[in-house]
Amino acid sequence: MYLAPAIVLLVVWTYRPLAQAVQLSTYSWNLLPTAPMIPVGTANYARLLELPSFWSSLGRTGVLIGALLPFTVVLPVLIALASRRILGRSRTIYQALIFAPFLIAPVATAAVWRWLLHPGSGFVDQLLGTGHNWVYDASTAHLVIIVITGWQLLGFAVLVVWAGLAGISGDYGEAAQVDGASPGQIRRWITLPLLSPTLVFLVLTTVLLTPTLTFPLIDSMTQGGPSQSTTNIYYLLWDYAFRSFDAGLSAAAGVLLFVGFGVLAAVLVWISEKVAFHDD
Repeated sequence: MYLAPAIVLLVVWTYRPLAQAVQLSTYSWNLLPTAPMIPVGTANYARLLELPSFWSSLGRTGVLIGALLPFTVVLPVLIALASRRILGRSRTIYQALIFAPFLIAPVATAAVWRWLLHPGSGFVDQLLGTGHNWVYDASTAHLVIIVITGWQLLGFAVLVVWAGLAGISGDYGEAAQVDGASPGQIRRWITLPLLSPTLVFLVLTTVLLTPTLTFPLIDSMTQGGPSQSTTNIYYLLWDYAFRSFDAGLSAAAGVLLFVGFGVLAAVLVWISEKVAFHDD
């Protein structure tokens, strides 16, 4: 009875749209209310798997996730460990400065970075003196999206690591110091293993959420270009539906994406539970 309101909301806003997406993936429809929905069975899935754009967008999504892991796992750990030496009010200011980029709206971020990277007049271009069009060059556009997304997510990831460090009792380090362990050994053999559930959570968050979070940046800065160099799988779904007006193909891609990332999430959650059990 107590769970009923939450279950109703979950069914209405999650499972019902999911079921509708699966149903829509078996139709051919151009999104017009007056147009007929023609049943095609699994033809949309077969057509999708034959499209080079689908596989290339999956590859770019994998590159995106892999390139963001240093921003969401490695750098946050280094920054959080280094900030433990900062005390008092200075630490509060330091934490606020680190977290601030995460609070900026992605569309505003895209507008500012387009101005900073503008060839000739942009601050970054003037600093480097290259005259390079970073946003509209196929060789660098994806890198720009990765760096800006990583810059925004860094503060959130550092905050999560700070929370993980706060949950580690100082008794472990004190006991190790009594046994003659150095600060480096304490970090390597005590702090990092105890922090592993937090790190697995950050990996899970990066894998599942960052392709979605890049959508406003891509739509505001590159619209998937140039030459689809910034089109990941999430932006491709939107492109199929609202540019090509192929609702069935977009739904089929969404269903495959849901299944694929669902399996990946299950594996990561299983690893997280194993790591947490091992630490206990």
